[in-house]
Amino acid sequence: QVKVVESGGGLVQAGGSLRLSCSVSGLTFHGYAMAWFRQAPGKEREAVSYINYNSGTTDYADSVKGRFTISRDNAKSTLYLQMNSLKLEDTAMDYCAGEGDQGDWTAENEYSYWGQGTLVTVSS
Repeated sequence: QVKVVESGGGLVQAGGSLRLSCSVSGLTFHGYAMAWFRQAPGKEREAVSYINYNSGTTDYADSVKGRFTISRDNAKSTLYLQMNSLKLEDTAMDYCAGEGDQGDWTAENEYSYWGQGTLVTVSS
């Protein structure tokens, strides 16, 4: 049984930083691409960042480029998202997703494994 658990969300002031973690079990973690998605209040879920199985390729939504960094530790079966210079519009539930690599990393239907999310709230 695959288990995906996000952590690290919380309340932070604008301009601050947070580091999200995603622990995965029941899956050959090092064999799969991973991604972060987020859903802001009243909006549809959107893709944030992607990393391939060996960290050789990463990608980001334009809205977070230069501020967020995705990484993974295959030995620990853990995915990370370092979020710096946080803005009010980064307030969202952030989700970790696994599998991908079918052509469009931003497409939710490319991912079979999802966590329950961790809430990031950015205040002024």
